[in-house]
Amino acid sequence: MAPDLASAPPAFQEALRSIADARIRADVRVSESPAPTRIAPYAAAIDGEVLGEGVEGTGRFVLLHDPEGQETWDGTLRVVALVKALADAEVGADDIWADVAWSRLEEALEDVPHRHRGGTVTKVVSRSYGDLDERPDEVRVELRASWTPEDSRIGPHVQAWTELLASCSGLPPVPEGVTLLPGGRA
Repeated sequence: MAPDLASAPPAFQEALRSIADARIRADVRVSESPAPTRIAPYAAAIDGEVLGEGVEGTGRFVLLHDPEGQETWDGTLRVVALVKALADAEVGADDIWADVAWSRLEEALEDVPHRHRGGTVTKVVSRSYGDLDERPDEVRVELRASWTPEDSRIGPHVQAWTELLASCSGLPPVPEGVTLLPGGRA
């Protein structure tokens, strides 16, 4: 049974408000989704989907809160993020793509106060044979990461995650000086 969020600790309520106010790209749609119930006493989750012709990307952003804190988190809040994207077939031949994907995460979080970042990048190449050998290779990438936010302002973390989702899906970054407007919600 999920906890009553109205009686949640103030830090978690503040974090939820910050998520609701997050400024995200218009080409990424987010929607609330069921949160895990066994990892922490309080949790919230949103799913993301990149919108656009010729691009494919989905992801999940989970905020966990344990008022008692967890030693491995080094804090009371923890973000767990997932990005899945269809990448260019050229990526299949590039062995450094995992490094590139991880550097995109580092760039997205560069100005977002956090610590204890860790994760994995997986690349799967599907190659067709026989009667299907004319199909181009299909490359899917998956980035799983977690980090501890420095405070309850989680909106910038959501914005960084949506930027990462868009970037891994092949969309260009939002140009310097362009202001993101709240939106993209289902």
